Amino acid sequence: MPSVFVQGKPVDSYPPLAPEARRGSVRRVTEVGEEVLHRPCRDITEFGPDLAALIDDMFLTMYVAEGAGLAANQVGVDLRLFVYDCPDDDGVRHVGHIVNPVLEALDPAGRRLLDDNEGCLSVPGAIMELPRPDLAVVRGLDKDGEPIVVEGTGYFARCLAHETDHVNGHVYLDRLSKRQRRDALRQVADRREEVLARRAANIEALSS
Repeated sequence: MPSVFVQGKPVDSYPPLAPEARRGSVRRVTEVGEEVLHRPCRDITEFGPDLAALIDDMFLTMYVAEGAGLAANQVGVDLRLFVYDCPDDDGVRHVGHIVNPVLEALDPAGRRLLDDNEGCLSVPGAIMELPRPDLAVVRGLDKDGEPIVVEGTGYFARCLAHETDHVNGHVYLDRLSKRQRRDALRQVADRREEVLARRAANIEALSS
């Protein structure tokens, strides 16, 4: 089985960082409580250099923040788009971007819920257990407006569901109980500075 899938298609080899990141600039990651994260994003209707440049910036920002996925509203842009570089539970790496993503409704009877830890770059420092289905299928477009379908299992399914939540105006805290949400926000209070310092150090390392 191929060890890397790019845009849902197998490839023979791929660099440690997606090539888009080399062209990108780092953007500030928005944080829970900022309005852009808590409302549905707008559909993308224009395909061209501005969209490609946003994708480049998002890849670099994701790597600097040590994330597995990043939605456009996490860099303050109110558009339905996310990028990802994420392993599944078999160690297969998945890299790509999806414009106007829609998570398919799958028959719950055939799906297992996986309880696993989940974090979010916009909730810096918090890790909480959250059940998600073990399979996700997302349909959308690529940056040229061509249709794509990306399917993920295990941890990558979690990533696809998490990022599609973002473009719909939801953060993963919305799926927690009030008590769990309070726990998560306490973790943010304790760890946020440390997380932001590590991101700043990663920016330094990349620019040296």
